[in-house]
Formats: sequence, structure tokens, C-alpha cells
Amino acid sequence: MYSDLAHYFHLLTAPEDYAEEAAFYCRVLTEACIKPPRTLLELGSGGGNNASHLKSVFQLTLTDLSSHMLALSQTLNPECEHIQGDMRTLRLERLFDAVFIHDAITYMTSLDDLQKALETAFIHCEPGGAALFAPDFTRETFRPATEHGGHDGKKQGMRFLEWTWDPDPHDTTYLVDYAFLLRNEQGVMHMEYDRHELGLFSRLDWLHLIEEVGFQAKALPFEHSEAKPGDEIFLGIKTIR
Repeated sequence: MYSDLAHYFHLLTAPEDYAEEAAFYCRVLTEACIKPPRTLLELGSGGGNNASHLKSVFQLTLTDLSSHMLALSQTLNPECEHIQGDMRTLRLERLFDAVFIHDAITYMTSLDDLQKALETAFIHCEPGGAALFAPDFTRETFRPATEHGGHDGKKQGMRFLEWTWDPDPHDTTYLVDYAFLLRNEQGVMHMEYDRHELGLFSRLDWLHLIEEVGFQAKALPFEHSEAKPGDEIFLGIKTIR
């Protein structure tokens, strides 16, 4: 989905579906920073769905490992800066008022990788600013599930079945398997299978590592109409010294 099928991504998850949560992230970051944030670095920005809403408030720099996803985001957010890079190693040599990592943070499947991504956020965050991290689950809130959905575009269409499960509750990963039914511009249907291995860490691991890289750590309830009990996001506050 992040390479050969990237052109279907907005039919898997449409930009307009992100308005509610993007407004929440905007409010949390604005309240967490000492001064109203103007510049925002998003690590793992994907197809630019959150950015399509956040760009009305912030000057955005969008980064992602996938060149295909960056190209898709550029069609949606042409006014934003796009840079290809790995959130574990990216170094732009400049500071931003705020840093944001949405669910792309779940592609960190070990504590070492997670710490590297958090360090990248800290290095790029202005003192007095904040970083927001939004994993889908912590170990305590993980729930196996199946979901389905999809969207129709002007010439293409997609429907999907998503199966979230954890084959080994003793390690730091879980799996999300997708079955895609895709309709191309000629009306021809075909099916694809895609597996994603994602990271799963305890609430205490998150708070400890955010503090370890230099932030002051906070956990906040995720405020959304579809939020489940116990769902949280994490904040790193970079104090002025």
C-alpha cells in the first residue's frame, strides 16, 4: 500500500475522514507549547491526510520514508514542503515549534527503534515547544479486531478487509493483515494481500522513553467520537533551560 498501490491510498483512508482528529491534535499542540506554534514537522506523514487539515494553521514540513506516499501527499498538499527520510535517522539541522508523529510511529517495532524516532522528534523541537505521538494502541489497550470499508474515486474504487491480531502477546509487535479488492480505471477488479508488522509497547515504556530522550512526558485521553475507553496519545514537552 505504501509503494505499488499508493495511488489507491486515499480510497483506503480518505482525507476528509481526518478532520475531527486533526482538530484535536491541533488544539493539543497549541495548548502544550509556550507560544502559539507556527512551524510543524510531521514525521511519517504518509499520504498527507492530517496535513490537509493542519496546513490551515501551521507551516508544515512533511517527511516520510516512502517516495510514493510523498508523491501522493504532494497532489493533496502542494503548498507544503516534502522531504524523504527515515524518522529514526532524519536530521534537518533546524528546529520547529512543534513535531507530530501520527500512527506511523507504530512502524517502530522495537524499543530501540522507538527511542530513535523519539530522539529525532526531540532534536527537531524548539525549546518551549512540544511533540505529539499518536500510536493506535499501547499494550494495555490492544484489542484484536476486524474492520472493513473503502471509498470510490472518480475512476478507481477500493474495498478492504482489515484483520488486527497478535500472534505472540509476549513480544513487542502485532500484525495487521489486509485483503484489498481494487477496481481500476477500466473497471477491472483484482485482489491484493498486504501484511503490516507494527510495534506494541506498554504505557510505561512510552512515558519512560519520552523522558529518556529529554522531554517532559504526558499522556492524554484521545478525544474522538470513535475513541475507545483508555485510548491515549502521548506528549513530549521540551522545556526551556
